[in-house]
Amino acid sequence: MKSKGWSVKFFKREQRSLFGEILDWMLTPLLLLWPISLALTWLVAQGLANKPFDRAMVYNVQALAQQVKLGPDKKVQFNLPQPASELLRADETDLVYYQVRGANNEHLSGDRDVPMPPDEEDKGSSYEVHIRDDEMRGMEVRVAYTWIRLDADGKRPALVQVAETREKRSVLAAEIIKGVMLPQFALLPLAVLLVWLALVRGIKPLSELEERIRARKPDDLSPLDDKAVPMEVAPLVLSVNDLLERLKDSIVTQKRFLADAAHQLKTPLAGLRMQADLAQRSGSSEEDLKKSLQQIGRASVQATHTVNQLLSLARAEGGGTSVPQQACDMVRLVSDVLQDSLPRAMDKGLDLGYEGVDADTPGVKVTGNPILLKEMVRNLVENAIHYTPSTAQRPGVITVRVLVDPYSKALVLQVEDNGPGIPVPERDLVFQPFYRALGTNVDGSGLGLPIVKEIAQQHGATVSIAPTFENQTPPGACFTLRFKVF
Repeated sequence: MKSKGWSVKFFKREQRSLFGEILDWMLTPLLLLWPISLALTWLVAQGLANKPFDRAMVYNVQALAQQVKLGPDKKVQFNLPQPASELLRADETDLVYYQVRGANNEHLSGDRDVPMPPDEEDKGSSYEVHIRDDEMRGMEVRVAYTWIRLDADGKRPALVQVAETREKRSVLAAEIIKGVMLPQFALLPLAVLLVWLALVRGIKPLSELEERIRARKPDDLSPLDDKAVPMEVAPLVLSVNDLLERLKDSIVTQKRFLADAAHQLKTPLAGLRMQADLAQRSGSSEEDLKKSLQQIGRASVQATHTVNQLLSLARAEGGGTSVPQQACDMVRLVSDVLQDSLPRAMDKGLDLGYEGVDADTPGVKVTGNPILLKEMVRNLVENAIHYTPSTAQRPGVITVRVLVDPYSKALVLQVEDNGPGIPVPERDLVFQPFYRALGTNVDGSGLGLPIVKEIAQQHGATVSIAPTFENQTPPGACFTLRFKVF
């Protein structure tokens, strides 16, 4: 078990370093190009080292070619004075060989074992000097040679060759490489240091931004200055500013929500305490005690309802991303809510019914969370039951509809009642937490409709309010939710 834990820790991916990654991308090409530069320098040095010695060999070949003559008997003759032969071989470093062959490939002078040029090679014009690399006596040599046409038809040319070992060339090429590469050995660490210093300076604004953020107080949510950072970092700062702005709004909303919630809970709790004090008074009759207990019961129900509504609103506000979603049949959800709400509606003498399409009808399914959607429908229905009066002369009627728009194919949910309705100026206010329409004389928490709006927004739906009866009193209220078609 210990070895397994050690191996997991060993292969665990470390956190990436932006500084290290940029430094790697900058230094890796530099270090990879340095060997390539060394190889190219070697090739160039070889070419430079060959040029002066090749010119000397060309001169020697041309000088020897001048000594090749055609005798009176039409035979090729070569006469090299002894001082010239000694001068040709006077080299302290390399070995120099020469060879002269006649028109019939007979050996006229020099070293016999100098390698011949390739047979397939074009002999070119007379006295044109060619240079090649070859091997002689187990050593690499540089060979300069020329063909000499002495007869009239030029079909049997003579050959003059000068071969030289490559020691001087190697020494000169090594000196050239030393002169070029030794400064690079000194400059390479300096280049790495300059790259490192430039990178440190380049990311310094990020460190300064970090220091400014760390120096802030916990309650300081003011935006960061996006002008004081490099252009590449500005989008990140703007994103942080947007997050701070949304966080500030969220904190303000939470503070207001908590203040309103405390205010709403204070009333039933104060009533509970007052009724408890009244029940404990000496000399209270049994009737007074029963009344106090009844008031305590109503206050506890109100407090429980308010707490449940607060929990529902909190769940609605926080469930948009964390709660799993699925395809929900809105007709079935509405049917479940109506069955649960029917006893309360009957207790108030209300006519609660359903109109619309059947379950499994195409277009009635919504992608969302069934718990939240059912909570949304329940709040709409309970709101209608709560505010719709019912008398023998004018029975209260509540109708829930699920429809599919035949043109846009959008799903429409309606909850309609014949209650007092909502005045136009208050139709936006009723969706604010703890707001209750004036003049209704009905107890409530003021959280039902805000819960409806929050859940509707999370599911891409819009909520609107209109009177049920435009020119009647009371006008009633019709809440319409229209889900977007994706």
